[in-house]
Amino acid sequence: MADALLLPRRFFAPSSAASGASSSASSSPPCRWVLSSPGSPRRARLAAAHPQPRPRRLTRHKTYAAEPESGEQPKWWEKNAGPNMIDIHSTVEFLDALRDAGDRLVIVEFYGTWCGSCRALFPRLCRTALENPDILFLKVNFDENKPMCKRLNVKVLPFFHFYRGADGLLVAFSCSLAKIQKLKDAIAMHNTARCSIGPPVGVGDVELLDSASPQEKPAEASPRS
Repeated sequence: MADALLLPRRFFAPSSAASGASSSASSSPPCRWVLSSPGSPRRARLAAAHPQPRPRRLTRHKTYAAEPESGEQPKWWEKNAGPNMIDIHSTVEFLDALRDAGDRLVIVEFYGTWCGSCRALFPRLCRTALENPDILFLKVNFDENKPMCKRLNVKVLPFFHFYRGADGLLVAFSCSLAKIQKLKDAIAMHNTARCSIGPPVGVGDVELLDSASPQEKPAEASPRS
């Protein structure tokens, strides 16, 4: 009985008793439902006339694991060419680096993260450091070391100091990418082989560790051309 199908009575042929009924009775007979057995021909015809929709096949979609986000790329001033290029973050680090360099030529670049000329020159400076592994390059962020930079008379960026052993400060000048030859000429002049003639003197008589800070003024960026 669970498989039985209810069908309206109008789907079945009228009986002989019903055929003799008056035409007025057959005009709009009430719709009644009767049971139809599962194997009846009428049920088969109804099933063929009203087929059940096929179940939709679920499409398989490939899922991909999300790749881990890579770390942030270092800023341009955070990159170094090699072991002979060092970032200086304090006056003590600066003095210690000059002392430990001995008779080695030390080139100090004073730069600003906001300085367009410093950014344009930096790739060439890294290349110069790779070409001269015997030279020590120190990078000094002007904004992190303003009191020290003021005492060293750094007013324009990028600015360079050359130090060597007992000779102390050899030369100081500003240099942009357009004047890169000036930096190369200074290296050729001061990076000559020689014997040590005394202990390193660093910045000489300039007092960098004095607690009194000089009046601070913003450094200016040198023109790129």
